[in-house]
Amino acid sequence: MIIAAATFLLGFFAGAGFAIYQTGSSPGAAPTASAGIDYAARAKMLEAEVARNPTNTQAWIQLGHVYFDTGRHARAIDAYQKALALKPDNADVLTDLGIMYRRSGQPQRAIETFDRAVAVDPRHETARLNKGIVLLHDLGDRQGAIRTWEALLEINPLAMASADQSVDQMIRHYREGHDRKGADR
Repeated sequence: MIIAAATFLLGFFAGAGFAIYQTGSSPGAAPTASAGIDYAARAKMLEAEVARNPTNTQAWIQLGHVYFDTGRHARAIDAYQKALALKPDNADVLTDLGIMYRRSGQPQRAIETFDRAVAVDPRHETARLNKGIVLLHDLGDRQGAIRTWEALLEINPLAMASADQSVDQMIRHYREGHDRKGADR
């Protein structure tokens, strides 16, 4: 009986985990590229939905995510802006919009959009992390990036920049100029 219950629970949690993996971690989560998705068909379906129902905020967001994942920056920007016109206080969508502005060569607009995301949700870690990246890599503001990431650490001292690098490690890396050492030789 115990083994049957344990097996049932294990199967339930494995299935729930798989479902979350397949659908994304949360409704407003940043998009991630997924193998096996027919992006063209998904875009066509969502385009038809927003044409029928232009006030469907979730459809605009999902359409923006499809464009985000397929590198269609201008279309993603348009879809995210339409979603934000309907629901302006969505920090996740603002962050995704900021990333698209960066990828389309508009770093100052990216910064402004990340700032809007943080104004909506002062604890929004992804917006703060991405703001620092744009400050450093696109605007050449090393100190501004470090200050932005330090503010992130005040919110979450364990914040991660990637799967294998914490934000505090990244700050040390740039503060100590490790990225410049090879260029000085």
